[in-house]
Amino acid sequence: MKEEEKTFIKKRYERSLQNGERFWPDSIYKDVLIALAIFIILVLLASFIGVPVEPKADPSDTSYVPRPEWYFLFLFKFLAIYGQIPLIGKIEWLATVIIPGIVIGLLVFLPFMDRSPNRYYGKRMFAIGVMAVFITSMVCLTYISDVPTTQGKGFYLPGILQSIGGLIVPAVGYSLLALANFVFKKTPAKCMLWTTVVTSVLMIGLTIATLAIAPTTAIAETSVATTLTEQIVAGQDLYSVNCVDCHGDDGKVTTIEGVEALEGKIIMAINSHDVLYTLDDASLAEVITYGRPIAGMNPFGKAYNADGLTKSELDYIVTFMRYSWDDRFELPPMKPLYPPLAVGEVPSYDMHIASIVKRYCVACHRSGKDNGNYLMTSYEEILTTGDNVPLITARNENSILLKVLQQQVIKDDSGEEIIGVMPPNKVLGKDIIDIFKLWIMNGMPKTVEDAVPTP
Repeated sequence: MKEEEKTFIKKRYERSLQNGERFWPDSIYKDVLIALAIFIILVLLASFIGVPVEPKADPSDTSYVPRPEWYFLFLFKFLAIYGQIPLIGKIEWLATVIIPGIVIGLLVFLPFMDRSPNRYYGKRMFAIGVMAVFITSMVCLTYISDVPTTQGKGFYLPGILQSIGGLIVPAVGYSLLALANFVFKKTPAKCMLWTTVVTSVLMIGLTIATLAIAPTTAIAETSVATTLTEQIVAGQDLYSVNCVDCHGDDGKVTTIEGVEALEGKIIMAINSHDVLYTLDDASLAEVITYGRPIAGMNPFGKAYNADGLTKSELDYIVTFMRYSWDDRFELPPMKPLYPPLAVGEVPSYDMHIASIVKRYCVACHRSGKDNGNYLMTSYEEILTTGDNVPLITARNENSILLKVLQQQVIKDDSGEEIIGVMPPNKVLGKDIIDIFKLWIMNGMPKTVEDAVPTP
């Protein structure tokens, strides 16, 4: 540094000392303002965007694909792109040790490496340029974190664009900035500025191109019950599908009926004090998870059943049992099974029928059950499946489904029973029968928009 430049800086420093800035309240006031602004931004993000809730971690769920938090996605993506380089071998150590070590080391030794007294940004283009390229790279890699890096063994353009934008362009930018600052020291600051701008623009452009041509992958949303009421409803629906066959909808069954290989089996009523008072929630969940082979109960946990229940789903069933049958717990106000019909309103499958079917019918009428091949897990299955199809005919009050719901047995020409009453161990209320009848007599609309009253 030239002597006159040192003199100028020293004089400016002396003037700053004379003017001064008090730590309290001047510096503290600035820090408080910035902290308050960041706090307000975080509150707004949490209130209006939020973070999607996920089910409880289940170690037995091998289908779960772990993902890092959003602030690590850039490193996650960098690791995926870098791993595509041939003959690179294992690369976990790169993302977990080397890169974080380099970044932390730079932060620690930066005061010893950059000893220039200059604070004017025009004289610090190397530091500003490196940081700008790094931040731009972080943002771009985060945005393309959900785009696959490969697709089969053929040519995959989005993967090539990711490699260029995520590795080659920033590497060239860092190299040019380093050469300009350490080798060609007389390089004008504008050259480093243009290097930074061009590198950043190229990364942004390649990111936009990648997102534009990459195939979209739909991410399945997971429904998570957060409130007690939602957990009880979710538990009741799961209980209806998995437990009603043997234990009945109210848990009172002591002799199993209508279940192959378990017909006439004597079991304990699971709504009794002997069960609810002697087993805590964890024990109830373990019984459902591991089953009781001696008693004929199969395991329902995912670790022992490919189509089993997750830990959250097991907890929902236990919550339903506890608040519905244990007199030590008070059941909170619950929403009705389906919205009440207004005057002149026609029920639809999506709004009314689906929830009733899920509660009372799906336990038997799904794949793998002895049900005359009549499935009820979707609107299309209800209308088109079954050995005696059609079981429902639009605007026909003599439809088979309506008859069996009203406890009428269906017989063939010889008088032999071919379809029994439904559900086998429960009589549905008149309100539910009326909903089904009104739905069928108005053409069985699927959506609310389709539900137009029939004259």
